Amino acid sequence: MHGLAFDIAHLLAGGMVVVSFLLLYQVRLFALINVFALHSLVLVLAVGWQATIQEAHHLYVTAGIALIFKAILIPTALHRIVRRLGIHRTLEVVGGVGLNMLAGAALVALAILVMLPVTTTADVLAREDLAFALAVVLLGLWLMVIRHNAVSLVIGFMSLENGLVLAAAGARGMPLAVEISIAFSVLIALIVIGVFLFRIRERFDSVDMQAMDSFREGRRR
Repeated sequence: MHGLAFDIAHLLAGGMVVVSFLLLYQVRLFALINVFALHSLVLVLAVGWQATIQEAHHLYVTAGIALIFKAILIPTALHRIVRRLGIHRTLEVVGGVGLNMLAGAALVALAILVMLPVTTTADVLAREDLAFALAVVLLGLWLMVIRHNAVSLVIGFMSLENGLVLAAAGARGMPLAVEISIAFSVLIALIVIGVFLFRIRERFDSVDMQAMDSFREGRRR
């Protein structure tokens, strides 16, 4: 049973990496939001399983927070924002999908090469889960780099934060107060970003970051 518990933990952590690649692959905004909801749902399962095998009951609360806010409320709010803004379109991707998938694979390899040597004193489960978590963080950062759409940047940031929560759970958790503050900080940030996006749409008729840069450069001239 001990070996099976480890295998399930690795499967769930690895599943988050796979879903991170699905985030990189998406070129439709609604699909990107839906995949983020799946990303958060896998996080819920991973943290819930860590709570079971570690007998750390506070992690069940963490999983519940992630389920309510990240897997349900935030994706629903993003869907409403996208509908209100009327930006149902294909996303621009820097470098093309295939090249970015290869870059993502390189980032996963980098995460493994960096994390495993520096966690030699940790137990095997924590070492491998931390490597997976770092890979999720790096893929979230890469998603923010290759997308110009403001909503995509929000999703990239929150997928990165999912990786941090996975790392904290794998490393025997973190104080519950910090987890709650993170959840509410993300929710508040989403509300602020939603208002901000409405203002951008009203002024520029676009939420594309390149369009905003072009407008700013035009004003400087």
